[in-house]
Amino acid sequence: MLDTINNVLGAVDDFVWGVPLIVLILFTGLMLTIRLRGLQFSKLLMAFKLMFKNDQSGETGEVSSFAALCTALSATIGTGNIVGVATAIVAGGPGAMFWMWIAALVGTATKFTECMLAIKFRSVAEDGHIIGGPFYYIEKGMGKQWSWLAKIFAVFGVMVGLFGIGTFTQINGITSAVKGFFDPETVNAVSLFGREYSWSVVISGLLLTACVALVLIGGLKRISKVAQVVVPFMAILYVVCGIVILLLNVTKIPGALSEIITGAFGLRAVSGGALGAMMIAMQKGIARGIFSNEAGIGSAPIAAAAAKVDEPVEQGLVSMLGTVIDTLIICTMTGLCIVITGSWNQGLEGAAVTTRAFQEGLPLPAQVSAFILMICLVFFAFTTILGWDYYSERCLEYLTNDNQKIVKSYRWIYIACVFFGPYMTVSAVWTIADIVNGLMALPNLVALIALSGVAAKEVKSFFGKAEDVVRRTEAENA
Repeated sequence: MLDTINNVLGAVDDFVWGVPLIVLILFTGLMLTIRLRGLQFSKLLMAFKLMFKNDQSGETGEVSSFAALCTALSATIGTGNIVGVATAIVAGGPGAMFWMWIAALVGTATKFTECMLAIKFRSVAEDGHIIGGPFYYIEKGMGKQWSWLAKIFAVFGVMVGLFGIGTFTQINGITSAVKGFFDPETVNAVSLFGREYSWSVVISGLLLTACVALVLIGGLKRISKVAQVVVPFMAILYVVCGIVILLLNVTKIPGALSEIITGAFGLRAVSGGALGAMMIAMQKGIARGIFSNEAGIGSAPIAAAAAKVDEPVEQGLVSMLGTVIDTLIICTMTGLCIVITGSWNQGLEGAAVTTRAFQEGLPLPAQVSAFILMICLVFFAFTTILGWDYYSERCLEYLTNDNQKIVKSYRWIYIACVFFGPYMTVSAVWTIADIVNGLMALPNLVALIALSGVAAKEVKSFFGKAEDVVRRTEAENA
């Protein structure tokens, strides 16, 4: 029965993440890169400066630009960086990393555009809180006649929260990592739902569910406060560990990069199989890259809309750093560590692949390395669960015309999904996540293409005004 379900899910996943969607994602990012004149490259330094800009008391919003970025990062830096990269490389070979990079480079322009549009078209609810995201820039930017597309996006947004990035993959990744550390041989087991589970899975699942429930009751401001503390600290710890592994294996980096490039184009496949190998690497790399940084999915704009900023372009610049930090830095480190140590080709799956890479790469006892990775994964995934509850609640608010009774009831359903997540199979969890991610991305990508002219005009106007200020200042000082 389980095999049948997995086969059906696999077929649906292959259809959703087929050539058309991959082409659409890359086309959207490339088109926006051209229309915005490579803004993600030329304005990168400015984006970092704006990230720490002091809040202006007169500006509209609920949280700072930095807090909005951390909230978005809390939802993106999670199992995608640790487990997702591993599953991509195991399924598609080292070449999957290359396509992850390509998706991220053009996806940075996509992330900028969607978050910029979120500020431009956001709305203020009756109780004063900010609501914004693809559903509003579809409805307000494209016109009321497109509200059906906005509703489709919101429906998929709720589904991604419940069945995709938000719950199952994160809690499953956490409990798998905890089990791998405390009870890898499933010595202490209990029978639940017709299967044997380690007590470490059951206990960690219950503890995480309780912690999630406690934080979610506080809403966005509590989520952003937790994110501002946890995300930077855990990201730095993880990056430091990655840097240590790469420095200790610096002579192996060129070989790893060569393996990634050749694998990306199927150059090592047997005769006649190059195209097939390339397509698998491309599919897995882009799918996991989008899962990791969420560029084009339409999630980050929901957090960006709450930022205390009046200039849409400014928040777009800050928000696009999420893709840079998430994929181009953190995922790259994970991928290189996995390829260098060869842990992807040892018959392992999920978190165990990255754990083995840390155990073989860090100059520490295996148990200590595994513990460090487990702690990083637990906190990354925990904050992702929190961030995606916020996203899916905002989608539900849009669908129900801000009916808070329904939203509060949904919160408990979300917590229930977190509770049941540890008891699902790894392959089924990730396949379901891929499917709903792809379905959520479709209406958002259509909107971004339709509103690309609005984005280009907004960018031209913003930097035009900035140049005028510089010229006036120079004239006054002359």
